[in-house]
Amino acid sequence: MYRLFISHSWKYSDAYDKVSSMLTKGGISYYNHSVPKDDPIHTNGTDKQLYEAIEAKIKGCSCLIILAGVYSTYSKWINIEIELAKKYFKPIIAIEPWDSERTSSVVKNNATRVVGWNSSSLCKAIKELA
Repeated sequence: MYRLFISHSWKYSDAYDKVSSMLTKGGISYYNHSVPKDDPIHTNGTDKQLYEAIEAKIKGCSCLIILAGVYSTYSKWINIEIELAKKYFKPIIAIEPWDSERTSSVVKNNATRVVGWNSSSLCKAIKELA
């Protein structure tokens, strides 16, 4: 079983759901280290509390999965997740959105591996890196 942190914004939860589906489709059994949607820290907590929650989740994971959509470039939390991944020597798998003309250079430049928006390349990267 893989221990995965799937980076996401709850504003774009459909992308998170699609990544989860790709993992299931690819036969990846995993424990989800992401901060849950129903955790009050991300809506009512302080930035410090959210930082500590994310750090605890990343510290225990095998690798991070980050969507490399252009919105990622402007997310302070994505940058913090990248910083924490480096601090704890966790590989980062960046997924390029399907049919995307613009992607986040911040995410791609910090990724251990960049994969396309498909189950087989994502699952292969997890098996090799996690």
